[in-house]
Amino acid sequence: MRKIVVSEFMSLDGVMQAPGGSEEDTEGGFAYGGWTHPYWDDQIGAHFDQVMRESDAMLLGRKTWQIHGGAFEPMAEGDPFGDVMNAMPKYVVSTTLPSAAAWRNSTLISGNVVEEVRALKAQPGKNVVIDGSSVLIHTLAQHDLVDEYYLLVYPLVLGSGKKVFADGAQLNLRLVEATPFSSGVVLAHYTVERPA
Repeated sequence: MRKIVVSEFMSLDGVMQAPGGSEEDTEGGFAYGGWTHPYWDDQIGAHFDQVMRESDAMLLGRKTWQIHGGAFEPMAEGDPFGDVMNAMPKYVVSTTLPSAAAWRNSTLISGNVVEEVRALKAQPGKNVVIDGSSVLIHTLAQHDLVDEYYLLVYPLVLGSGKKVFADGAQLNLRLVEATPFSSGVVLAHYTVERPA
């Protein structure tokens, strides 16, 4: 059975919203977009490369899929990161998108998300990775479908914004690895502990 792996940039207070740019996601009046930029280093890039090599599919919420697709779909072949993102099979969860044709190698999930993700997990293959997609992550965690979390914890507090873990969520996690990077970011890798 495949694993569902959440890979997120996160502030110390659990915020994951708009790490990449000021206009990425301003929902709820969020004004701190792009908060990861001052901390970027090669260790973070190497971690992302590892997560992608261990995965053979992405599962994304509509907004994250549209943001990623808008950036990667137009990239010319030959960009190593763009080539990986465009070639990988992607599953986008949405009840409003008419199709997933806007980004190559994408499949639309618009029915029973929980059952369709269970079926995806049951297929042979490597990990299925999720980034962004806070609403989707909350739903999957609520239904015990997330297996691991890779959290890149940044040394700042944002005070508000979309969070990795839903308010009221209760999870038992086991630390697999904690690695501080020279930028002050800490990689925390957890598996979800399930009753025996």
